[in-house]
Amino acid sequence: MNIYYSIKRDSWENSLLRLSSSYIIYGVTGNGQSTDYDLISERNISSLVYNRPKPATPLKTFFLPVRENVTADTVKEVPRIIIGTPNCDIEALGILDEIYLDESFEDVFYRRRRESTIIISSDCLEIQEHCHCTAYNINPFSTGKADLAVILRHDDIILRAISEKGIELAEKSFNAVRSDDRTLASFVESRHHETVEILNRTGKGLPDYRTTGRLVKAAGESVWKRYSSKCVSCGACTTICPTCTCFLLIDKPGFHKVKQMDACQYPGFERVAGGEDSLGKLPSRFRNRYMCKYVWKPAKFHSTACTGCGRCIEACIGKINKNELFRELAK
Repeated sequence: MNIYYSIKRDSWENSLLRLSSSYIIYGVTGNGQSTDYDLISERNISSLVYNRPKPATPLKTFFLPVRENVTADTVKEVPRIIIGTPNCDIEALGILDEIYLDESFEDVFYRRRRESTIIISSDCLEIQEHCHCTAYNINPFSTGKADLAVILRHDDIILRAISEKGIELAEKSFNAVRSDDRTLASFVESRHHETVEILNRTGKGLPDYRTTGRLVKAAGESVWKRYSSKCVSCGACTTICPTCTCFLLIDKPGFHKVKQMDACQYPGFERVAGGEDSLGKLPSRFRNRYMCKYVWKPAKFHSTACTGCGRCIEACIGKINKNELFRELAK
């Protein structure tokens, strides 16, 4: 579905402010150095950032909070709109949906949040140093899972409808003008093509997703020892990842259970009551993350468990670059 709409930026912002009476609206804001999600209001709506890659916080945190009481009485989810999400994060919802919307054991909290959320993605028209989505056959622009995509061109907002919900939002809530002008579509498509070309050049030498799995599985112990030697087990790579969702269930007084984010890179992640720990050694924990993403999850799920956002590289205190590891394995 490629239906284009156009609206002036000031009209777009006024529409968002009107919608804020019915929706909680989050958008990507920031300065020249960093961007992240913020609650949108008249105070900061002019600071919305468009078409820059990767806010600091992954989209998963809107659906899987770091900590929540799963036995407490639930309140009705307030409808919300999330603006500015890059496609690497949107594609990550694929595997989250497979895990948490599995009909045999559905997570009702996750489902309610998904159903009450409208996602307006932001097509990436530039890249950051470690972006490599196209290496895993993922585009820097959304074609599914989001409802609308947005591109800022001068003082105009171009909306690209992705879902029926997106069409309704564009026409009824934003009063955007539907455009059949091929020039508009050509502009968007050419910008998409330019970004893909840049990503293909910067990602040159990286094996694709399936090949990476075979290389990881065959890698010898010496590789994991060498690369893990700089790891401090902080868990930043897993907590910042848009697809990693391991958690603990912690018993609390009053028969409450608290679901809390966990990470396979933490010491004691697999330690059991008797003291046995199959991931007790650092190289084993380090290898486990790559096996999970590139070997075990592809065997169980259809969606990709790494979408090439590069956040794990940027967040690593030890400056470990997984892309350097994969290029080495591919030689």
